[in-house]
Amino acid sequence: MSAARQPARARRLSLGALRAGLAIALAIAGWAILVRAAALPPFILPGPERVARTLWTSRALLAEHAVITLIEVLAGLVIGAILGFAMGVVLAVSRPARILLRPLLVFSQAVPVFAIAPILTLWLGYGLGSKIVMTLLIIFFPVTSAFYDALMRTPPGWRELGDVMGARPWRQMWHLRIPAALPGFASGLRLAAVYAPIGAIIGEWVGASRGLGYLMLLANGRAKTDLMFAALIVLAILTLLLYAAVDRLARWIAGPEA
Repeated sequence: MSAARQPARARRLSLGALRAGLAIALAIAGWAILVRAAALPPFILPGPERVARTLWTSRALLAEHAVITLIEVLAGLVIGAILGFAMGVVLAVSRPARILLRPLLVFSQAVPVFAIAPILTLWLGYGLGSKIVMTLLIIFFPVTSAFYDALMRTPPGWRELGDVMGARPWRQMWHLRIPAALPGFASGLRLAAVYAPIGAIIGEWVGASRGLGYLMLLANGRAKTDLMFAALIVLAILTLLLYAAVDRLARWIAGPEA
């Protein structure tokens, strides 16, 4: 990134952080006003101060379960990104693969994830495996789809240059089409970073003994709504941090303009 663009990018980041902070402050204020104005009991909707106190007093418990969920999300994200990259390349180079596999990919998204989760739990047990596979299934399609679409939109001039130089299809794929499609792959990774926690939480809801999703169900069953909200806030923070990290990785892979 040039030196001239760095101050402008820093200003945009500062302005974005300011807007996000203002939005969060307004949301918390509205939350507190609603609880007080409606006189809602804590087991229905605890106030923000009560949830903040639970976040602090239960920080060790929340951290313990957050680590498990983070492991599931990261493992599913990495495996799903690798498989999505490979599948995108296969679909781009093989017409029979497009004919046979693309309908299966679409069908995999037509089946509700809640219907798949119990089956995975039955097959893989209540450990990390079923949650990782659930995360993988949710992010595999957006990564594959975004990367495949980008591979099929390689600038014609690049491909003509490869033909003139006598490059074979696989060399064109590696040296021309994949580099040109990296911004599309980066877009798929960003979507995956948002969707990945959904798969892990759904898997934990269906059957688990650890994780933020399990903790939410446990807190809900014991009417500890403040703990349930605290776990939800931790999950939201993890998702935002994951998205920020993946966004930086995507810019490193595909360039600052991706």
